Order: sequence, then structure tokens, then C-alpha cells
Amino acid sequence: MHIDSELREGARIATQTCMNICPEDRVYIITDEETLLIGQALKEEALDTGAEVKLIKMEDFGNRPFREMPEAFMDTLFNFAPTVTLYAASAQKGELPFRMQITRQIFEKGLKYRHGHMVSITPQLMREGMRADYQQIHDLTMRVYEMAKKAKKITFTSKKGSDVTAEFSPDIKWVPCHGLYHNPGNWGNLPEGEVFTCPQNIKGIIVAHILGDYFSPKYGVLDTPVTFEVKDGWVKKVSCDNKEIEKEVWDYLNSNENGARVGEFAIGTNIALTELSGVLLQDEKIPGIHIAFGDPGGRTTGADWSATTHIDVIPTDCTIALDDKVIMRDGKFVFE
Repeated sequence: MHIDSELREGARIATQTCMNICPEDRVYIITDEETLLIGQALKEEALDTGAEVKLIKMEDFGNRPFREMPEAFMDTLFNFAPTVTLYAASAQKGELPFRMQITRQIFEKGLKYRHGHMVSITPQLMREGMRADYQQIHDLTMRVYEMAKKAKKITFTSKKGSDVTAEFSPDIKWVPCHGLYHNPGNWGNLPEGEVFTCPQNIKGIIVAHILGDYFSPKYGVLDTPVTFEVKDGWVKKVSCDNKEIEKEVWDYLNSNENGARVGEFAIGTNIALTELSGVLLQDEKIPGIHIAFGDPGGRTTGADWSATTHIDVIPTDCTIALDDKVIMRDGKFVFE
């Protein structure tokens, strides 16, 4: 199993820069057959720090996709007593509730792991978004966070047809995802770089070229975009030239009580990224906007509702204004 130098560098940044793994750490890595090369790279780089490391494959606990928590899955994790956990595995249809259960059980036990979530990670992403300058991303993310958390209204448009107005409540938190997770209880997605919240209200047209959850590995960059019409914070219509995708997305949104409700509004801050990869995990970090329908991440945002699904959608080349201050034009940050 050959791990090239660029993939290894991405694994080194993930383990040593982003997660700050040290000799006293106990590192638990969850991977699968599809992502095993990356899991092994993360393991080797974590071992190089002197930490104790355990790697498990999901297939050893049952047949995928996991519709519910497999027997002994969490016990194996808890019994290892990790200080750092990494989830580097593929996304399969129907597994989102399983992934949500992992973090829920950790929170319920009051445990304070540092956690890196790398769903659908690929060698390409390890060589691209994972090799960014994360001190620079941290600093930019915190700057955008300080501005966004004061905004009452954010608008964005794109030359491809997006035109959205979102309003925000001071009672709902903005969350900075800067990529440096060095303290107990810190966690985020890797590759990283975004700030997000749950909007109070949103309306307009979103023309998306990337879809989240299992749609990302299934379709990649869409040949024809999917257009979402949103009113009063809910998707009212989905349209796409590919009618199979249109129906599949509509059915997904309506598969549970709040699946079509806007649960996330985010600004990407990874300026090392310049083009779509087709993988949601990285593409949502490209400078611009992404929006998600479904679960609002209430444990971090403070939103008082939930959903069993969560699908991010990404328009491109956005122009963004916080209240009346333009901070991005056509996908490029322009603030002083």
C-alpha cells in the first residue's frame, strides 16, 4: 500500500498541525475499506509523534451501510479511552443517522475528545485542502467569524442565478471552523475552513453545483445544476434538467419532518482552494456560500429543532454582503 509524499504531508498536517497529536495522546482512527490508504497514512503520522494509535475498519463491525449503531462499535471506542478521534471513511446512503449517533453518544457521556471528521475523504483532498496553511486559514476564519456574528442580514448573488437574503437571530450562535483543534472538546471537519450558523429566516434562489451527504460521492460536480426555491426558511421547489436527480433530491428533503428546512448558512474560508473537486467535504470550504437543508447542529448553534437528514448545497462565484458591507465579489474576499 503505497503512500506518496503529498498524501503523507496531508496526513502529517491533519494529525500534527490540525489535531496537535502529541506523545501523551491516545488516537482512535475509524476508517473503511474504501478509505484504508488514508487511514493508514493518518495512523503512521500519528505514530510518528509517539502517540498510542488504534485503527479500526467499519466493515469489521457489520455490513454497510450502517442503518443503526453496530453492536460493540462504541464500546470498542470507549474502551480504548482516546484523547483524539479521527473519522476517515466513505459516506454511504442512509448512514448519516449513524454518524450523528457517534458524536451524540460522546457528548452524552460528557467526554472531551479532540475530533477530526473526514467523511468522504479522498487522496485528492489529502493532497489539496489538507495541505493548506492552517494558521492562515485560522486567522481568516476568525476574522470572518467576528464580522458574521454581528450581521442581522446577509445577502448573496451569483452570475449563475443565485439570489438569497438571510436573516439571523442573536440567540443562535455562529461557529468558527478554523482547523486547529488543540483543546479537549474541540472538533471539526478536515479539510477545514468555514463559519456557520442556523439562520432565522431565508428566502431566494440557490443554484447549486455540488450536493452533500451521499449525493457528493455519487454525482460529484453536477453536469447540470440543481435550483432550489426557498421561502420562509423552507424549500418550496427543486428543479434540475436531470429529472432523476430532481426527484431524488426532493424525496430526500421530504423524507423526514424538517428535512426541507434550512438548517445551516455558512461562509467558506479555505483560500487554498480555487476549483470544485466534486467532494462536499472540501468544496464547502471554498471561499463562498453554502447552505444546508435539514439538521441545524443544535448542540453547537443552539437551534431548538432537529432533523434526521442534512444536505449541503453549494453555489459558486458568490458576491456576499454582510448587512451593507460587501466582503466577497465573485468568489474572492475583498475586505481590507
